[in-house]
Amino acid sequence: MLRLAASLEAGGFLVRGPDRLFRPDRSCGGSTRSIKGGLDLDEVIRPALRRLVEATGETASFYVADGDERICLYRVNSPRSVRHHLEEGQRLPIDRGAAGRVLTAYRESCDPAGKKIRDRGFYVSIGERDLEAAAAAVPLVDVHGKLRGALSLSAIRTRFDADARKTQSML
Repeated sequence: MLRLAASLEAGGFLVRGPDRLFRPDRSCGGSTRSIKGGLDLDEVIRPALRRLVEATGETASFYVADGDERICLYRVNSPRSVRHHLEEGQRLPIDRGAAGRVLTAYRESCDPAGKKIRDRGFYVSIGERDLEAAAAAVPLVDVHGKLRGALSLSAIRTRFDADARKTQSML
C-alpha cells in the first residue's frame, strides 16, 4: 500500500503533509505546487477564508483555473445549516459563477465583459451557476501582477440581498 501511495504522490495525485499522512492533491492530478507557483497558499488562504466566514457567516472559497474548468482549491463552509456547499477539489465550469467569471477575466483573450470585471475588481453572480446560490468574487493577484486565483464568498440567494452585499463590500 505504501508503494502505491508513493507512486500516486510521484504522479501528483497525492501529497504528503507535515504529519507524513497522504491526502488527495486538490488539483486532481496536477502538482499543487505548480498551481501554487512555489508559494504556499495554504498558509495564506485558509486563515483568510476562516476570517471571511467568521465575519459574514457565509461560505468562502478559493478557485484556480484549469482549462475550461475551475477547481475549488480551498474552502471553509458556512456554519449555518442551510448553505451553499461543495467539496475542495471539485471542478466547475469556468464560464459561470462569480469565481469563474473573475478567472476568465484575467485570461489573455479577455473580452469587453472581462475588461469590465478587471476594472471593477470584483464580480457578483446571482443565480448564474445555481439558481439558489449567489456569490461575489475578487481576483487574488501576486506582487508581480500574476493572477493566483479567485477568492469567493457564496451564500443562499435569499441571504444575498442588497443590504448583505453592501455590508460585505465593507469588509
